[in-house]
Amino acid sequence: MNKAILFLTVLFWSFLNAQTKKEITFKETPAILKINNDQIFGTLTTPDLTKKFPVALIIAGSGPTDRNGNNPMMKNNSLKMLAEALAKNGIASLRYDKRAIGESKAAGGSESSLVFENYIQDAKSWINYLKQDKRFSKIIIIGHSEGSLIGMVASAKADKFISIAGAGEPADQILKTQIGAKSMKQLNDMTFPIIDSLKNGFEVKKVDPMLNSLFRPSVQPYLISWFKYNPQTEIQKLTIPVLILQGNNDIQIAVKDAENLKQANKNADLQIIDKMNHIMKIIDGNQEDNMASYNNETLPISEVLIEKIVSFIQK
Repeated sequence: MNKAILFLTVLFWSFLNAQTKKEITFKETPAILKINNDQIFGTLTTPDLTKKFPVALIIAGSGPTDRNGNNPMMKNNSLKMLAEALAKNGIASLRYDKRAIGESKAAGGSESSLVFENYIQDAKSWINYLKQDKRFSKIIIIGHSEGSLIGMVASAKADKFISIAGAGEPADQILKTQIGAKSMKQLNDMTFPIIDSLKNGFEVKKVDPMLNSLFRPSVQPYLISWFKYNPQTEIQKLTIPVLILQGNNDIQIAVKDAENLKQANKNADLQIIDKMNHIMKIIDGNQEDNMASYNNETLPISEVLIEKIVSFIQK
């Protein structure tokens, strides 16, 4: 075969592949979940397909993290990027602002009335919401960070569960580890008794003003409810297929956490993604680069992460 014919043959097959691998387009529409007098707001991202397709419920992490993976201080669009990547692979998703966050702020009520079970019940209600839509072939829960624990507990009626950067220990143990890492005995002596009391279900009336950001009276009911749940216990209960994803460049959650979850549910598939950080982005640099990524809305999320998720959902 001469060079001219070879070139034309390669060009033809390249053109053919480009035609057959045409990127799936998608659209986004508002979604509103009504629970009693409350409204929870989300975004439904759907691929432009005529046949049925899977849908993932994406549950954000702790703090004021919104449906896109952002908070008032940082914008990285990690969860928005995940939703768009799924849609391009023919998988719909619903991501939402949890109670007291973003557009769902009013549904939070008073801080003292918010408990962890509110988040669990909301996730279950979103699952029921998605089940009513006949376009969807199956429902997958994707929980990121704290959303992993929420998703585990809510996944009974889902078809599959995916944990991304999920904790492998109860929240009270994580708090003690984080505080203890500061190597300040005085701080340990002040905080550990409070944590132990809350773990046992008892509020602490007198809290040093220095500790108000963590243990103010109005947040204690939430902490009590949160401390009751052990991720290892909850993931062990799941009989549906489970995928555990963890980056080895995560400065918030360790690989050991993912290994603990795998140990608790031996049927789960564990994948450690090289250089991926807590917000699913690949970091080649140092810790300063890692932190900078939390406020970088253009840095893409891990391609390997996307491949693992898509493959697991499409099995």
